[in-house]
Amino acid sequence: MSEIQNLSLAALILADDAVEITADKLIALTSAAKLEIDQIYASLLAKALEGKDIKEMLTNVGGGGAPAAGAPAAGGAAAAAGGDAPAAEEKKEEAKEESDDDMGFGLFD
Repeated sequence: MSEIQNLSLAALILADDAVEITADKLIALTSAAKLEIDQIYASLLAKALEGKDIKEMLTNVGGGGAPAAGAPAAGGAAAAAGGDAPAAEEKKEEAKEESDDDMGFGLFD
Protein backbone atom coordinates (compact mmCIF):
# COMPACT_ATOMS: atom_id res chain seq x y z
CA MET A 1 0.00 0.00 0.00
CA SER A 2 1.09 3.53 -0.60
CA GLU A 3 1.69 6.08 2.13
CA ILE A 4 -1.51 7.92 1.27
CA GLN A 5 -3.58 4.75 1.50
CA ASN A 6 -2.04 3.89 4.85
CA LEU A 7 -2.73 7.40 6.14
CA SER A 8 -6.30 7.25 4.86
CA LEU A 9 -6.89 4.02 6.73
CA ALA A 10 -5.33 5.51 9.85
CA ALA A 11 -7.67 8.51 9.53
CA LEU A 12 -10.64 6.16 9.25
CA ILE A 13 -9.53 4.32 12.38
CA LEU A 14 -9.24 7.60 14.29
CA ALA A 15 -12.63 8.78 13.02
CA ASP A 16 -14.25 5.49 13.98
CA ASP A 17 -12.98 5.93 17.53
CA ALA A 18 -14.17 9.57 17.55
CA VAL A 19 -10.59 10.80 17.99
CA GLU A 20 -9.52 14.13 16.50
CA ILE A 21 -7.42 13.60 13.39
CA THR A 22 -4.04 15.30 13.71
CA ALA A 23 -0.73 14.72 11.98
CA ASP A 24 0.83 13.50 15.22
CA LYS A 25 -1.92 10.95 15.80
CA LEU A 26 -1.71 9.73 12.21
CA ILE A 27 2.06 9.28 12.54
CA ALA A 28 1.67 7.53 15.91
CA LEU A 29 -0.90 5.11 14.51
CA THR A 30 1.09 4.27 11.41
CA SER A 31 4.30 3.95 13.43
CA ALA A 32 2.57 1.46 15.73
CA ALA A 33 1.80 -0.57 12.60
CA LYS A 34 5.52 -0.38 11.68
CA LEU A 35 4.87 1.81 8.63
CA GLU A 36 7.16 4.64 7.63
CA ILE A 37 5.19 7.74 6.66
CA ASP A 38 6.52 11.16 5.69
CA GLN A 39 5.41 13.88 8.09
CA ILE A 40 4.33 16.13 5.21
CA TYR A 41 1.70 13.64 4.01
CA ALA A 42 0.29 13.29 7.51
CA SER A 43 0.16 17.07 7.88
CA LEU A 44 -1.55 17.55 4.53
CA LEU A 45 -4.19 14.91 5.23
CA ALA A 46 -4.85 16.21 8.73
CA LYS A 47 -5.27 19.75 7.37
CA ALA A 48 -7.59 18.54 4.59
CA LEU A 49 -9.80 16.66 7.06
CA GLU A 50 -9.79 19.42 9.68
CA GLY A 51 -13.33 20.23 10.76
CA LYS A 52 -14.90 17.59 8.53
CA ASP A 53 -17.11 14.73 9.71
CA ILE A 54 -15.63 11.67 7.99
CA LYS A 55 -18.55 9.43 8.93
CA GLU A 56 -20.92 11.91 7.30
CA MET A 57 -18.74 12.03 4.19
CA LEU A 58 -18.82 8.24 3.91
CA THR A 59 -22.59 7.98 4.25
CA ASN A 60 -23.30 10.68 1.64
CA VAL A 61 -21.29 9.20 -1.22
CA GLY A 62 -23.07 9.36 -4.58
CA GLY A 63 -25.56 12.09 -3.79
CA GLY A 64 -25.70 13.15 -7.46
CA GLY A 65 -28.42 10.68 -8.46
CA ALA A 66 -31.41 12.95 -7.88
CA PRO A 67 -31.18 15.08 -11.06
CA ALA A 68 -31.07 12.02 -13.30
CA ALA A 69 -34.28 10.72 -11.75
CA GLY A 70 -36.07 13.97 -12.58
CA ALA A 71 -35.09 14.05 -16.25
CA PRO A 72 -37.35 11.21 -17.52
CA ALA A 73 -40.38 12.71 -15.76
CA ALA A 74 -39.93 15.99 -17.67
CA GLY A 75 -39.67 14.14 -20.97
CA GLY A 76 -42.79 12.13 -20.24
CA ALA A 77 -44.76 15.25 -19.38
CA ALA A 78 -43.73 16.93 -22.63
CA ALA A 79 -44.76 13.91 -24.69
CA ALA A 80 -48.14 13.77 -22.95
CA ALA A 81 -48.67 17.51 -23.46
CA GLY A 82 -48.72 17.47 -27.22
CA GLY A 83 -46.12 15.21 -28.76
CA ASP A 84 -44.04 18.08 -30.20
CA ALA A 85 -41.06 17.29 -27.99
CA PRO A 86 -39.42 14.68 -30.27
CA ALA A 87 -39.39 17.07 -33.22
CA ALA A 88 -37.79 19.77 -31.11
CA GLU A 89 -35.14 17.34 -29.89
CA GLU A 90 -34.26 16.35 -33.46
CA LYS A 91 -33.72 19.99 -34.41
CA LYS A 92 -31.40 20.48 -31.44
CA GLU A 93 -29.38 17.39 -32.38
CA GLU A 94 -28.98 18.61 -35.96
CA ALA A 95 -27.53 21.88 -34.70
CA LYS A 96 -24.99 20.02 -32.57
CA GLU A 97 -23.74 17.97 -35.49
CA GLU A 98 -21.56 20.75 -36.89
CA SER A 99 -18.04 19.46 -37.10
CA ASP A 100 -14.73 21.19 -36.61
CA ASP A 101 -13.95 20.53 -40.26
CA ASP A 102 -16.62 23.06 -41.23
CA MET A 103 -14.70 25.69 -39.27
CA GLY A 104 -11.42 25.03 -41.02
CA PHE A 105 -9.71 22.89 -38.39
CA GLY A 106 -9.93 19.33 -37.24
CA LEU A 107 -8.44 16.90 -34.78
CA PHE A 108 -5.69 15.66 -37.09
CA ASP A 109 -4.71 18.89 -38.89
